[in-house]
Amino acid sequence: MTDAARPVRPRRSALFMPASNERAMEKATGLACDVVIMDLEDGVAPDAKKAARARLAGVVRAGGYAPREVMVRINGVGTEWFAADVDAMATSGADTILIPKVESRAAVDDVSRRMARAGAPEDMAIWCMIETARGVLSAADIAGADARLGGLIFGAADLSKDLRAVLTTDRAALVTAMQLVVLAARANGLAVLDTPFFDLSDDDGFRASCAQARLFGFDGKTLIHPRTIADANAAFGPGADELAWARRISAAHAEALKEGKGVTLVDGKLVEGLHVAEAQRLIALADAIATLERSLAG
Repeated sequence: MTDAARPVRPRRSALFMPASNERAMEKATGLACDVVIMDLEDGVAPDAKKAARARLAGVVRAGGYAPREVMVRINGVGTEWFAADVDAMATSGADTILIPKVESRAAVDDVSRRMARAGAPEDMAIWCMIETARGVLSAADIAGADARLGGLIFGAADLSKDLRAVLTTDRAALVTAMQLVVLAARANGLAVLDTPFFDLSDDDGFRASCAQARLFGFDGKTLIHPRTIADANAAFGPGADELAWARRISAAHAEALKEGKGVTLVDGKLVEGLHVAEAQRLIALADAIATLERSLAG
């Protein structure tokens, strides 16, 4: 599915919540994040996974998170918890099943088939975490794997370990991997989110990481603490000047079309179809953010 065919949905902030932490999951119903990621994988100890899965299915089914998007990160393909995770979450009412450490399209195919057998609705999406060297090199193939696929998430922690690289604030060792993941997502009309920032004592570093991710083309940031939601929302939402420019471009183009022109000038700069498409995307995103925030406030 192309970008144009997908509804515009804000994903500026995607907060991970351990599925074993009932208090945290309850708190998430009042947070201003765009996406809640309920985690059955790294956030849950092995001996607690079965109980967490059963509890999570009930929590998601009970609702209370709308209009936020609800993802569930299952345990990986091939683990002892994988099959039961997919079966339980397929009809839970979650929007998305998130697969960790995806390294091939076979993993996506496996999850998609199991979702269908378990009765998952047709509009339930699959997202993939790209967080290993093999996953990065296979990202383009993974991104085109299945009609359910809605997005990719870049994971820096496991990738750095896999590469034996040092994870610095500027992520110099990961720039190529970040670009490959964004390229794979955009080539297949998918959304793409950046990795969490792990130093909660470094607010400036977090904001710099968000700015870098926005520059690279990411739609938003995955988060590990609610205190970072506001900064992520600010970083990945259209700014006032950016939105004003988008509205001017859109209006100028509409006037040009009335005069039979395909291009026009705005402040001496040539404006053509590609600029208008991006301007209209930003306007639609701003409208979707406003709708979401009104709903959360009301």
